Amino acid sequence: MVGILFALMGGAFITLQGVANSRISQDIGTWQAATITQFTGFVLAFLLLLIVRDGLWRRVGHVKPLYLTSGALAAFIISSNITAIHYVGVTLTIAVVLIAQLSVIFIIDSRGWFGVAKQKMELAQFIGIGMMIAGVVIMKM
Repeated sequence: MVGILFALMGGAFITLQGVANSRISQDIGTWQAATITQFTGFVLAFLLLLIVRDGLWRRVGHVKPLYLTSGALAAFIISSNITAIHYVGVTLTIAVVLIAQLSVIFIIDSRGWFGVAKQKMELAQFIGIGMMIAGVVIMKM
């Protein structure tokens, strides 16, 4: 139940961030909005790190260097979401983002990339993604 609650909060926050970033970018530009978002996110995460003080920071050397660069993806995530919201609106952007996320995770799961346990994709999962795509097509009409 806790995982579901955090997933709901994460989804809500992603949407709120996208809307706020879109508004910021109208005034100062897409990359400027992404920069502000990244910076404020860093500051908050760093403050939380200082508060938590669980000592896990010392294990950063155990992380593969490639994975340590994943934060850089946020610049592209933010800018692509801002641009998409300008062109197609918040609802359609979030719907397509969810489909893209599920599609990529299907590939990662089915191939066992990034150290995740390999999963067999069932027909029901493909039907679910197909229904989501159909929903987006219907929303776009």
